[in-house]
Amino acid sequence: MTSRRKFIQQSLSGGMALSVAPILSSCSTDAASSSASTGIALSIPIVVSTWDNRKANQAAWEVLKNKGRALDAVEQGVHIPEADPNDRSVGYGGRPDRDGKVTLDACIMDEKGNCGSVCFVQNIMHPISVARKVMEETPHVMLAGDGALQFALAHGFQQENLLTEASKVEWEQWLVDAKYEPVINIERHDTIGMLAIDHEGNISGACTTSGMAYKIHGRVGDSPIIGAGLFVDNEVGAAVATGVGEAVMKTLGSFLVVELMRQGRSPQEACEEAVARIAKKYADYKDIQVGFLALNKLGQIGAHAIQTGFLYAVTSEERHEAVDASSLLSH
Repeated sequence: MTSRRKFIQQSLSGGMALSVAPILSSCSTDAASSSASTGIALSIPIVVSTWDNRKANQAAWEVLKNKGRALDAVEQGVHIPEADPNDRSVGYGGRPDRDGKVTLDACIMDEKGNCGSVCFVQNIMHPISVARKVMEETPHVMLAGDGALQFALAHGFQQENLLTEASKVEWEQWLVDAKYEPVINIERHDTIGMLAIDHEGNISGACTTSGMAYKIHGRVGDSPIIGAGLFVDNEVGAAVATGVGEAVMKTLGSFLVVELMRQGRSPQEACEEAVARIAKKYADYKDIQVGFLALNKLGQIGAHAIQTGFLYAVTSEERHEAVDASSLLSH
């Protein structure tokens, strides 16, 4: 007998399309493509993340498959790129600002609307966990700079040098000309935003980054800002953003995506509208990349970007793969 959840999913899926995209992994292409094109929701639990972060998804899935909480899953998931010296846009190994400092931004949000954030943090391996501490142990949402570092140290976090030799060499080479120019889809990854639905049907999200390479010291992007880099509404769904944060902040992109879903748009339609808003408001949108990833309560996914090349990762009982999102522009 069809379960109530599956019946609801199948009844509503016709109006809530899943992103149609080519599958880039070695998983069963036919089965995955079929589920992507029909708009049928994937089974819950599920985790999705920006870019090809399947290793991060797998860490989150280990929590979810054991009936863990979505909040724990997204925190554990984004720990992977935060600690990966080869991921040059998140945490350890991230490209520094123009002063040679690796500065980090992160936020986290649970199914109850609780959230925590840190920005302009230095020398802490896992800023996402500091953000969770802010959420759970203070009356505040965001801590910044030295204050955030002081808070982290008071809660047992250790200072570590996050500037790897590879990033230092690149920075020294950049100093020769010191030309600031954001690179679209650099190495096909960027900020990681992760969303998960657990066995209870609750949604949580996390977002963490080292920000733009060679930014002005002190710059903070969209990633730690609730409603810009991440937004969760447990009645509707959640969204995350990646790319040039200034453009996302000007439209509160993740909140916009979730609000559009509340109004009846599918996750895909909501992401497309959010990108269209940026294109309308941002004169130089053709020279930048912004991507949105959304997940609704039924486990349906949407993903859309300005430029081609934006990937997202999906992990559920049926799928564990990277998918190429649709885009406003094509080359």
